[in-house]
Amino acid sequence: MRQKLFCAVGGALILGVSATATVAMASEENAARLGNDLTPMGSPMAGSADGRIPAWTGGIEQMDVDLDAGEIYFIPYQGDERLYTITADNMDEYSDRLTEAHKALFRTYPDTYKLHVFPTRRSASYPERAYEWAKINARNAYLDGSDGLNGAAVTWPFPVIEPDHEYAGEHVMWNHKANYVPQSVQYFYNQVLVTSDGTPSLVRMIQQVLYNYSREGITAEELADSNIQFYFIQRIISPSRLAGNVVLVHETLNQETEPRQAWLYNPGQRRVRRAPNVAHDNPAQASDGLRTNDQNNMFNGALERYDWELVGMRELYLPYNGYELLDLELTLDDMVRRGHLNQDLARYELRQAWVVDATVKEGTRHLYPRRTFYVDPDSWRILAVDIYDNRGNLWRAQEGHILNLYDVPFMAYGIETVYDLQSRRYALMGVSNMEDPATAFNYRAFQEGPDYYSPSNLRRLGRR
Repeated sequence: MRQKLFCAVGGALILGVSATATVAMASEENAARLGNDLTPMGSPMAGSADGRIPAWTGGIEQMDVDLDAGEIYFIPYQGDERLYTITADNMDEYSDRLTEAHKALFRTYPDTYKLHVFPTRRSASYPERAYEWAKINARNAYLDGSDGLNGAAVTWPFPVIEPDHEYAGEHVMWNHKANYVPQSVQYFYNQVLVTSDGTPSLVRMIQQVLYNYSREGITAEELADSNIQFYFIQRIISPSRLAGNVVLVHETLNQETEPRQAWLYNPGQRRVRRAPNVAHDNPAQASDGLRTNDQNNMFNGALERYDWELVGMRELYLPYNGYELLDLELTLDDMVRRGHLNQDLARYELRQAWVVDATVKEGTRHLYPRRTFYVDPDSWRILAVDIYDNRGNLWRAQEGHILNLYDVPFMAYGIETVYDLQSRRYALMGVSNMEDPATAFNYRAFQEGPDYYSPSNLRRLGRR
């Protein structure tokens, strides 16, 4: 049982002891910092003292891009020149700004792995609605235990992070989990599985999501009544041996009171069945064991199996503004290298990141006993993860190559990676270069309602 002093809305102090640890977030004074010394997202407005990280000046403003006509996102910083390249030969010069996983990748692939470092561009921006709700959430959001979010809607529930708060680590992770996303989205989450000799195999899959959390007109009270954060469908298009498999998830906002609900449709069995294992460390669909269910979107689902410690904020070389990875002319041969993504296509910048260390709670279990997350405070997206095995050795590494989808605008992953440093296999997720840009990421034409995300609809989707 955790004991906490927590603030009610309006600043009245209430002493409380609760078995579920009900904890509100920001004081009125801290919430007022948004848009002043903090950006509307909650990151430091100012840049670094040495000027290498600039001040945030609004990010990329909304641009009119007609993706339905087949136009793709152009590279807004195409004129940037590379500052330097970090390799296995010079990594010691930069080691204090490298993640442990990056150091391990240099040691594992000394002849080919590299980080091309470019000027830091604070491109993150969101609709005004997200900024307005961030201020509301900062004054009202609270947790019931690690997995019970209350009093928030639309966007980041805890934009003002108080490092000394007992639940600071959970707050950072919830900002990632409850990030701003347009109400309805359809996108290809194509997965490339690469063997140790560099041979790729492609799994085409499409994901469809209805974000009840960011629905127009939504209120925190309505969310509390429905307890639905989002509806999610993932269906496999190819190869033929996997085609027709469908996963449906109803993600609950307060999993302390109601866990995630999930269903599977298997075309061979021709039936829909409940799937409580679509969570935590069970293998993700069609992943060949390279990633777990909670690694989709870098991390998703309940926090209950870990203790979450906010280590602090660091300056690190992390993937950012990865527009080149969306180039429609790229083929799998262009993107895949033995052991890792073609690093000549990846852009890294010196970024500030919240570091959150997750260790498995006593009495529970997870395939990954420890994970260290590096979370960008401009976007509240996880950019990198160090993953350890039962012996305390670094086992796997994740990266999220994010960019601003500036016709909304909001920050999303272009490609996610999972590297297995022991088997030397890896997976790329979100590889949509071979898809029509009008369908590769669509949040306008695709506007299905909750009925579409029903178990009764899975059989029909699996037969398409």
